[in-house]
Amino acid sequence: MKVSIFDVAKKAGLSVVTVSRVLNHSTSVRQKNREKVLQAMKELDYHPNASARSLASGKTGIIGLTLATLHDSVLDAVVQEINDRLAEHGYFLALSISQGDEESFRRSMFQEDRVDGVILVSPANSDIYVMELKKRKIPFVILDSQQRNIAVSMVTVNNFKGGYDATKHLIDLGHTEIAYINGPESFLSSREREKGFLFAHEEAGIKPFGIENGEFDIPSGYRIASRWIESGRLPTAVFAADDFIALGVMDAFKNEGIHIPRDVSVIGFDDQIYASEFHPKLTTVRQPFEKIGKQGVDILLKLIKDPSRRNVSIEFDPELVVRESTAVPRSTRT
Repeated sequence: MKVSIFDVAKKAGLSVVTVSRVLNHSTSVRQKNREKVLQAMKELDYHPNASARSLASGKTGIIGLTLATLHDSVLDAVVQEINDRLAEHGYFLALSISQGDEESFRRSMFQEDRVDGVILVSPANSDIYVMELKKRKIPFVILDSQQRNIAVSMVTVNNFKGGYDATKHLIDLGHTEIAYINGPESFLSSREREKGFLFAHEEAGIKPFGIENGEFDIPSGYRIASRWIESGRLPTAVFAADDFIALGVMDAFKNEGIHIPRDVSVIGFDDQIYASEFHPKLTTVRQPFEKIGKQGVDILLKLIKDPSRRNVSIEFDPELVVRESTAVPRSTRT
């Protein structure tokens, strides 16, 4: 026989109203009674009907999350953290892959108000979403925003500091011929990492080897490094705007017998899962994906509970992770 809410109430020795409040995450329930209900649910293997809960509470119990790609282990880690945190609060996560255009939005789940809130991850064009979500009064938060000075709640990483720390690491090793391979100019993260790179050079009183425009992918790094090889002039170190670019650079160099880090040091950004699996292991700048996901969920749930809350903007510092791909330049070794 199917277990009902009445069975849970009887097992817990409490009223059906109290059980219903626990299921709907009401803060008015005493902790002791909440624990009794949860224990009774566990012993009876009771799973509340999502549709019934939605009708009773006026909520869907679903949080929408949109991102541009699944081919990124850092984003995967952020999504996993978000999913785990939402599950702790009884929410389901609905994923939407979008390129940030109007057609993508038109097809998205947000159009029919089928979610209680939305998390936007690295939106290339957040204006479309921000305007529509505000119009529909759907609570939302942006993670890794590519725009500054917009009146929304967001969680970001200090990309300037990441670019500076990566470059400072190379300069401290003794490198003076350092190249930077940027990501797409449309990304705020690319521009901020470049600013950090340039500031570290200015502070040290040296000039960069050069700045190249690339994409966040392996072929981009391979193509640029191959061009350096063909020209016969190489930097002693390369800072890449992301790990995929860095891996492309390393691949091109290794194919030509250029040793890393003996001949050229390479440093990336993000700390993708592959960074510690290639040889040599990649020195990189790690984004705190656990903190990003957790903070994003915390902000969104507070907005759902109280839509009148003021927008908040939180920024985390990235962490330099030194591995095997960076070393003292050959010219300074004794």
